[in-house]
Amino acid sequence: MKKMVKQTGKKKALFFFVMAFVAFIPCIADAGTLLDINAGLTSAATTISGTYALVSKLCLAVGAIVGLAGGIRVYVKWNNGDHEVQKEIIGWAGACVFLLLTGTVLNVFFT
Repeated sequence: MKKMVKQTGKKKALFFFVMAFVAFIPCIADAGTLLDINAGLTSAATTISGTYALVSKLCLAVGAIVGLAGGIRVYVKWNNGDHEVQKEIIGWAGACVFLLLTGTVLNVFFT
């Protein structure tokens, strides 16, 4: 008896879901005419292209700060005679190159 009640409840839920979907099909089909999609896409493209220029400048600024901080850290380790200085230099240089290239690539592709 309980199995029949569970199955009936699932069937009712499925029926109401299908009926709600069928009721909203005309709204979905008419959405293209109700909304000006081209204006929305143009506005989004303009906003994004402006954002990429700001992100590019931010990447360059962060790259400069990381470069200075990493350079100071490498200098301190070098003067202390640390044996891991080569790993530190490679990591520092890689981070600087990555941030500088990211800023430049964003600037080239999206402006």
